[in-house]
Amino acid sequence: MSSPRKYEVELERRSSFLNQQVGEKARAKFRTTETNVMSGPDALQLRLDSSMSRAPQGRTNHTENGRGLQETALNTHESFLSLHGAEGLSLEICGASVMRRPGENVQSAEVTNTSFQAPETGGLRTEQQEQALQMASTGEWRDISTEGGPSDHETPRSPTSGAVAPLSPIKATTSQEDQVIQTFSEVLDKSNSSNQNASSEQHFVVVAIDFGTTFSGYAFSFLRNPDSIHIMRKWEGGDPGVTNQKVPTTLLLTPTGQFHSFGFAARDNYHDLEPGETKRWMYFERFKMVLHANTDLHKGTQLTASNGKLWPAVDVFAHALRFFKDHALQELTDQSCTQINNDDVRWVITVPAIWRQPAKQFMREAAYKAGMVSRDYPEQLLIALEPEAASIYCRQLRYHQLVADSSSPQPAAPQATVAADMAAGDRYMVVDCGGGTVDLTVHQLEEEPQGGLKELHKASGGPYGSIGVDEAFEQLLNNIFGSDFIEQFKRKRPAGWVDLLIAFEARKRAASPHKANPLNVSLPFSFIDYFKRTKGSSVEAAIRRSGYKYVKWSSQGMLRMSPEAMRELFLPTLSKIVGQVITVLQKPDVAGIKYLFLVGGFSESPLLQHELRAAVGQSVRVMIPQDVGLSILKGAVLFGLDPAVVRVRRSALTYGVGILNKFVYGKHPPEKLIIKDGIEWCTDVFDTFVTVDQSVAIGDRVMRSYTPAKHSQTNIVINIYCSERDDIQYITEPQVQKCGTLKLDLTRSDYTVAPHRRELQTTMQFGDTEIRVTAVDILTCTSVKATIDFLNK
Repeated sequence: MSSPRKYEVELERRSSFLNQQVGEKARAKFRTTETNVMSGPDALQLRLDSSMSRAPQGRTNHTENGRGLQETALNTHESFLSLHGAEGLSLEICGASVMRRPGENVQSAEVTNTSFQAPETGGLRTEQQEQALQMASTGEWRDISTEGGPSDHETPRSPTSGAVAPLSPIKATTSQEDQVIQTFSEVLDKSNSSNQNASSEQHFVVVAIDFGTTFSGYAFSFLRNPDSIHIMRKWEGGDPGVTNQKVPTTLLLTPTGQFHSFGFAARDNYHDLEPGETKRWMYFERFKMVLHANTDLHKGTQLTASNGKLWPAVDVFAHALRFFKDHALQELTDQSCTQINNDDVRWVITVPAIWRQPAKQFMREAAYKAGMVSRDYPEQLLIALEPEAASIYCRQLRYHQLVADSSSPQPAAPQATVAADMAAGDRYMVVDCGGGTVDLTVHQLEEEPQGGLKELHKASGGPYGSIGVDEAFEQLLNNIFGSDFIEQFKRKRPAGWVDLLIAFEARKRAASPHKANPLNVSLPFSFIDYFKRTKGSSVEAAIRRSGYKYVKWSSQGMLRMSPEAMRELFLPTLSKIVGQVITVLQKPDVAGIKYLFLVGGFSESPLLQHELRAAVGQSVRVMIPQDVGLSILKGAVLFGLDPAVVRVRRSALTYGVGILNKFVYGKHPPEKLIIKDGIEWCTDVFDTFVTVDQSVAIGDRVMRSYTPAKHSQTNIVINIYCSERDDIQYITEPQVQKCGTLKLDLTRSDYTVAPHRRELQTTMQFGDTEIRVTAVDILTCTSVKATIDFLNK
């Protein structure tokens, strides 16, 4: 099944229409047409002046020609921003964005960029105005690189000064000529809405993969029956007493790096290897955490296998995703009695909400490599945030599907849904406790008719998952047997170490605040034997010497841990989770939370349930689904069926780029003063796209327009900066770092009209789970390939 981008076809059709039916007059008019004001809830009030061909009014502009600098009188209400980059590249931005806070009108808002405005009389430019326009400028992009750009000997255009004035809405005319011109706004809408709609027209089944730190699984639903969600069939093998609707996130590769097995099969096959073979085979577990912990994540990031060998992380993740893809397609084919191909599926992959953009992009890169989705059709894959998925699912639960809580009032109708007791404006928190991370998010139900969910507080949390309990257990072993022995045992007897962790996992799940009997953790024979060989004493003697009151030795070859000893292993992790929940509940902007949904694999722990209810149960109603470990997986399927259900999110960071502004004495620091062609500029000024914790709705757009320095230029690369602060003034400030690049690929855009300046309108959307970017060549009305790369800093 082919999957062309339909909006590209539409762009080409409209470009042809302009060329054949209207001609140069319409194109000239097109360059002088302005777009409307767009706004989003509590977010941005944006206006893009798409013209680069206005007859300006009212200022003096400095231009450069063969006889030197001259002054040309221009009439303008606003200033024009020209951007100079590396290697002499000169870009020009005409976008003007106005940041509007709740309750603030657009006239009093802050102008964060500058724009030309057309004279009221309109009309085409004179030759003098065209020359002046091409030379005028009041700013500069920082850190821009190009391929095929100007040569070193070319002189960049000189910046000039200009006044900045607030913008006001512009009324569009409705003449027949303008009806042709307005086709550009339709092109822009098609380009930006394709992310949500393109794939829905081609797939007929949604498959969601919950890729966890410790356990993973998938579920699916056919579009013809969206209310029926199927969990993947139960897996062979596994631990006694554990439901195998998920598999361990473990991968086994051959000595040459080829895929061998995943899940229980990988774990069992690795265990059965001879000790000498384990040194050659590569076994990976809990590798998802590298995407959260690595602050310098890039495409070449490597993982360390159990034998100490390094291997490309993207290959490891791709092997795992390919396993799920093949397994799911086969099961879909078996159940539907017809061949299901990859093109028939919309894929959804869950990630923690606290993950940054590089980690999300890394998962997408792995999906590309796994053959799950094509780079030419990225909309086939959706990235779902884990607490959001759980939020969508929990609202549809019935009360009898929740874990009973004696402290909460019982509903009069157990068959009623949780959503039936919620009204527009109600607020609730979702606490997703997984194997590696804990995510917290707060949602509010929106008013009809739109409905949907609004995020009230940016996602928070940290690495407080169940592996923290495992790490505490390992520390206990270090204290009893010595850290040098434990490290040596892990290296020399890796299969024995895996057996020991499996035995502890079973006991960890059984830990309860109401259990008084000791919990026995089996020590593998390889552990007992290796300790005696290396230390010359027995395990029992080591336990006695350690002096631990609540840890004893069982004659059956087990560590005998009292309930107090087990609770001590849980306590550090539980304290971090409860503390994070209380911190968010105390924030004024989320006051009035009525419910708290506890989800995720770690939430199956009775100890965690008890601690959280004891801490916050008096202020909010704690609800725990009976299938708590599958809540995210089922919710991810629902998200794939309706990606727009969460309509407003909060930006995790402040994003922007570096520019030059006119230097103002007393306002700008002296060290930021630079002089170009006799004009004084303030360098490294931070141009904000969106601020941290700012509400951004789906469909809200941040727009900028760029013009290449020359016709032969093949691409434009602009550095993007980010910060956890919302008061950034300069890109050189503390806590501001380069986080990615915006690239415009000009090789595919047909541009043959040499006399006219080329304007590329770029649209960025921050309201989705990933930052999206599209671009359109305004003159030819064709799409330009635009990408944001967070893995190539």
